[in-house]
Amino acid sequence: MKFLLWCILLVICWPLALLILVLYPIVWLVLLPFRLLGIAVDGVFSLIKALFMLPARILGYSGNR
Repeated sequence: MKFLLWCILLVICWPLALLILVLYPIVWLVLLPFRLLGIAVDGVFSLIKALFMLPARILGYSGNR
């Protein structure tokens, strides 16, 4: 889908399409630490949730009743 949109942009405005082609890897590299931070924060929240739900899991309670 991205490639198709880029091809349409290439036909409409080729300087902008070439600029996007050059800047896309740089933007991806700049945003990579934020993705890794998001994965780490999600892992911490999952760990906290698992710790709070541990007593209920030990007693055999499931919230689907």
